[in-house]
Amino acid sequence: MTTVTRDLSIIIVNWNAGDLLRRCVAGIVAAAPAIGYEILVVDNASSDDSLDVLRRDGGAAALIREGGLRIFENTENRGFGAANNQAFAHARTPFVLLLNPDAVLTSGAVESLVAVLRADPGVAACGPRILNADGSLQISVWRNPPAAWEIVLSSLRLYRVLPSRLRGELLLGPHWPHDRRRDVPMLSGAALMVRREAIDAVGGFDERFHMYGEDNEWSLRMVRAGWRLVFEPAAVVRHDEAQSARQRWTSLQKRRVQIEASYLLQRLSLPWWHVAANQLAYAGTAWMQWCWRRVRGADAEETAFTMRLHGRHLRQSLRAPSPSARRRRR
Repeated sequence: MTTVTRDLSIIIVNWNAGDLLRRCVAGIVAAAPAIGYEILVVDNASSDDSLDVLRRDGGAAALIREGGLRIFENTENRGFGAANNQAFAHARTPFVLLLNPDAVLTSGAVESLVAVLRADPGVAACGPRILNADGSLQISVWRNPPAAWEIVLSSLRLYRVLPSRLRGELLLGPHWPHDRRRDVPMLSGAALMVRREAIDAVGGFDERFHMYGEDNEWSLRMVRAGWRLVFEPAAVVRHDEAQSARQRWTSLQKRRVQIEASYLLQRLSLPWWHVAANQLAYAGTAWMQWCWRRVRGADAEETAFTMRLHGRHLRQSLRAPSPSARRRRR
């Protein structure tokens, strides 16, 4: 029996992804990475037939027989970060690729990402250029952590007074074309190649984040520990964004989860005054947007919801110091 040397563990966290999970695994096989790999699927108590569909697939079945595909079934939905940490405990390879089940690798993507990590031992993680199903760019690089000036510029669209190049460098996100390799402050967990050594050094995901915000916090922890994060546009991954979220929440519920995760990130990572300044900027700009929509007679329900939520966070941040502030007092 031939022993397969595996240098890469591809981790897929699944929750009711249906046929997308099978498609994701088939995409890995079709991309034929020029590196020995294994696939670890962690299922967060799915109620659909996604695992059965995967096991019935000929390519996946062959991988299972060869030991190249392992499936871990949880009895509850542990969340994205906790499920990835679960897989980290079973992966023994020098490189780990996080891949959403609604994502598909393109040919050469793995090799491009691994090449960046092999070229510089100071790079903790490398992220690809992510495309939507229609081929348009999916934003995957953002400023991290948020700052009040950025919130004001973005929320009130004051960035329009800035030259486009300066705007892209300052704000990233939709203002930056994601067209060149560069160091970045955060990378999306939807498709992310990570050096195992960096995971061992800084730890895995913070499991207080169930969904959203965990990749921001992890990225920030890596950067603060002296590691670099690199965006590599030569690697391309296609991603049908937020398929799981659409099954769980309405747009307003999803918005609440995202805002709460962002607030948790700030409470854990920033001094209280920075958190308060950010929440004041969020609440103040939301109030201005609400007033403008009311004057125009437009629907202001979501804006009012956002304003109330950030207002509550502002009051909370002023009443109690953040965990980061408490740590500095000790």
